[in-house]
Amino acid sequence: MLVFLSILGALLWSRCRSQANRDAEILFQRQQLTIPQRSAPKRMQLRCTDRMIFVWFYRLFPFLIGAAVIFQPETLIRWHRTGFRLFWRWKSLRHAGRSPIPADVRALVRRMHRENPLHGAPRIHGELLIVGISIAQSTVAKYMGRRLLPPSQGWRTFLRNHAPDIAAVDLFVVPTVGFKLLYALVILVWRDASWSW
Repeated sequence: MLVFLSILGALLWSRCRSQANRDAEILFQRQQLTIPQRSAPKRMQLRCTDRMIFVWFYRLFPFLIGAAVIFQPETLIRWHRTGFRLFWRWKSLRHAGRSPIPADVRALVRRMHRENPLHGAPRIHGELLIVGISIAQSTVAKYMGRRLLPPSQGWRTFLRNHAPDIAAVDLFVVPTVGFKLLYALVILVWRDASWSW
């Protein structure tokens, strides 16, 4: 933190000085950076605070990306993206919003739905409000659970159950050899497990 404050103070101080002094200082710093680059091992160890300072400088002055000597400009952009992801992950983990529903209220909603399967979420929500439990209707619908319905009947079962009431009707037009139109109406009725005309 002390390093960060000293860099911030140096930045404010440099804004007060003349342009020539600043250019000279930049050249001086660059020359100092080239010496360790020539004599140091291939991989330099940077701390998280160093990365944060470089990213902060990049956010304030984007043109400084061309002055990067001890790392590639793509590396700085990668650090910036990583910091952005970490910030939003941290921000999304904060527990703001509605408080969790107590387990006994959830059990009560499920029991009311089990004992009264025809009552929907609005009805159960109203009953809970009468008792003095105030939760949203969408929350009641969430904790009600799904209604277990019997499986739907198959096509063959449907035909067997509704056979006396089934009829198929079709109307179509047939052009004849004499270029006249013949209108045909076909009615099919289900009788004794077979179609009849």
